[in-house]
Amino acid sequence: MLYIVATPIWNLEDMTFRAVRTLKEVDYIACEDTRTSWVLLNAYDIKKILLSYHSFSSGFKLDKIIDLLKEWKDIALISDAGTPGISDPWYMLVKTAIENDIQICPIPWVSACITALSASWMQMNHFLYLWFLPVKKWRQTLFTSLQNKEQTVVIYESVHRLLRTLEDLVKYFWANHYIVVWRELTKKFEEFKRWEVGEVLEYFKKQNLKWEFVIMF
Repeated sequence: MLYIVATPIWNLEDMTFRAVRTLKEVDYIACEDTRTSWVLLNAYDIKKILLSYHSFSSGFKLDKIIDLLKEWKDIALISDAGTPGISDPWYMLVKTAIENDIQICPIPWVSACITALSASWMQMNHFLYLWFLPVKKWRQTLFTSLQNKEQTVVIYESVHRLLRTLEDLVKYFWANHYIVVWRELTKKFEEFKRWEVGEVLEYFKKQNLKWEFVIMF
């Protein structure tokens, strides 16, 4: 059985009872970064063999996990944070498991984009999730295509590109376009900014920027 186990975005107290039980019962846990995963697992006294699998992993690692599943081993997938498959390399593994008639069981929770949307006051029943924007290729084309959008757009952004993305939003949507920016999601000093994009840009120019951001516009 392949279990897709959602884990906290940051705050370890957000872990579900079912997720803890599943991780304690499986034979192996496949994860993006073993160092990050050990922090979570140690907090709940979960001691399992970890299988490293990330976007740079070779096909050999994927085949190894599939072979273990064919041997009737139970394996749980976890990402560094949130729901596996939303912003990480689990798509190909899940697809291959399905092609090999391996049973899959999702252990649900949420992702950063859903959590941010729920408190954003922006339209939630119709939204477009784009993960991280392209750095160079297709970036201008993408922004141009979104100018006539009719839904909320949700993106993630790194600390290194936040100001550039806000400047692009001013360029393509005007400085008075309302956006929501959420940083340090579920952490001690989490912060929402629900302002016009020009005001948000000026605010973050004066801040000591850390961590990743969720932007809704």
